[in-house]
Amino acid sequence: MSLFIRLFGRPHWPTVLLTYVLALSGGFAAKAAHLPLPMLLGSLVATGAATIGGLRPLGHLPQAPQKIRMMFIPVIGVAIGGSARPEILEQAGEWLPSLAALCLFIPVAHYMGFRLYAAQGVDRLTAFYGAAPGGLVETVQMGEDAGADIQMLAMLQFLRLIVTIVFIPLAFTWLEGHAVGSASGARVTGGELGVREVAVLLACGVFGALAGLRLRLPAGHVIGPIVLSGGAHMAGLTHAVPPGWLVSATQVVIGTSLGVRFAGMPKARILTALRMALVNSACVIGLATGFAFAVAPLADEPVRAVFLAFAPGGLVEMGLIALSLKLSILYVTAHHLLRIVLAVSFARWFGHRLR
Repeated sequence: MSLFIRLFGRPHWPTVLLTYVLALSGGFAAKAAHLPLPMLLGSLVATGAATIGGLRPLGHLPQAPQKIRMMFIPVIGVAIGGSARPEILEQAGEWLPSLAALCLFIPVAHYMGFRLYAAQGVDRLTAFYGAAPGGLVETVQMGEDAGADIQMLAMLQFLRLIVTIVFIPLAFTWLEGHAVGSASGARVTGGELGVREVAVLLACGVFGALAGLRLRLPAGHVIGPIVLSGGAHMAGLTHAVPPGWLVSATQVVIGTSLGVRFAGMPKARILTALRMALVNSACVIGLATGFAFAVAPLADEPVRAVFLAFAPGGLVEMGLIALSLKLSILYVTAHHLLRIVLAVSFARWFGHRLR
């Protein structure tokens, strides 16, 4: 019992249960509306709105123990690593100019966002971690550990993600004249889950998280599983990915844990964060467009594919758009895997210097 208390504290468990029910309802509502990443966005919006609105159905604001989130986060790492395929290594040589350009794009986009947020009065730590062009879960965790304003940081990162994964599919739908991405019904599936596959994925999650934390990798509980899962998939040890229900449950847990952080956040700050995030997202998307036109001839890929590879958020959704448009999903996925690792690593290394 004492171990349980040390792990989860003493929350009001009926309120915790009701919070997750509310979050799950938000996720299903977003799914019914055919929104991208519905379980994450829906749960975050539902719990965030209830928290900001001061809803207290059982005499308590919505609650979600953060340790529960930490237990689920490795699932995201395993799922991201599951996007890697052996063919990526075979084609990586052809993508070297594009991958090298991405190594330049990430720090430029991050610095541009940092300067924009800092100029608007956001403190330097929050501006720095809030401007990271990737790794919502990881950068929020690092920013919290560094002492950043967790409410503003979570809002800036959440809005970056939602603007990207909502605006870009809508823009491509308008350009192509038909639905693309998850709204078109496109799906990426893995191999069949047997006992061996479950054991491999479980080992990648558990040992990857432990190794990542032990080695002090940036956001090690996510990067560790990404590395082990990616290695296992590229080595051909497994072609399976975590089941959809587990990924959805993880998204609900993460969305809920972020949503409850908005307790006491004034509505004026939310509007300020929205305005700044819209401007920053527009700048980064514009930067990605410029890189796409410059890099496409060097990478021998269509401009649309390069843009999707550089877009600042949504590995799954950008991959599904590529699948809808019959572009190379391997190309897009490889770049987003590198984007996440670069964004988190850059935030970790330079965050220490900033502090």
